[in-house]
Amino acid sequence: MSDTSGRTHSRVFSLPALAAAVAALTLVATGCSGGDSSGGADQDAPKADATYSGVVPAAEAPAPTGFSKAEIQKITIDVPDGWATEESDGSLCMRPPGQARCGYGAIKVIPKVAKKSPGQWPTKDQKYNSDDGWAPDPTACRSLTTWEDGGVEVDDQKLRGWEGNGTVTLADGLKADHRVWTVTCKNNDTFEVRLWSLPLSDIAVYVWSVDSQYAALYDEVAKSMNTKKYKR
Repeated sequence: MSDTSGRTHSRVFSLPALAAAVAALTLVATGCSGGDSSGGADQDAPKADATYSGVVPAAEAPAPTGFSKAEIQKITIDVPDGWATEESDGSLCMRPPGQARCGYGAIKVIPKVAKKSPGQWPTKDQKYNSDDGWAPDPTACRSLTTWEDGGVEVDDQKLRGWEGNGTVTLADGLKADHRVWTVTCKNNDTFEVRLWSLPLSDIAVYVWSVDSQYAALYDEVAKSMNTKKYKR
């Protein structure tokens, strides 16, 4: 190991001591290579790198240099610098850098979400509390490698547990129900969907398919939503 003091040291080892040192280093290297905090008892347990589409997730993107405000139907929300915005079908979409369409990695703000969604998703019968409540039609894979053609079907879906009462406080003081799903496709890709729902106001912030490099940023943006001037 390097000496942080910057000084050079000369040491003489006897052969038995050198052999013992080599053996110890070998044991340390072997013990650290698994990265399993359980001590390696379960070698088949999924690793974090197996989460998104079989592709190693990108590192967390650098925090944006700032935010601007976007508005739809008098709902305001922060938009990270460098992200594009567009309105379509009464919804606001924020696209991350490099994405030309509202899809993978994007954030949507959807007023009157249940009113205009099939089956009054996500609030009717509290659909957002079910494993298949991540979309009005939870059948098509949205992973990085499949989302554009939509030709791969979903194989499994799981609503994650949540802490406390499962709510997040927004900028206007209202509490939104926050849900996260992990979805597995028939080609073994996986993707994540996030939802922040205000059932009484019928507004949702929706991450259609999470880009893992913006994992923390999604939460920050969702919490910035302010609906005080929205006509309910």
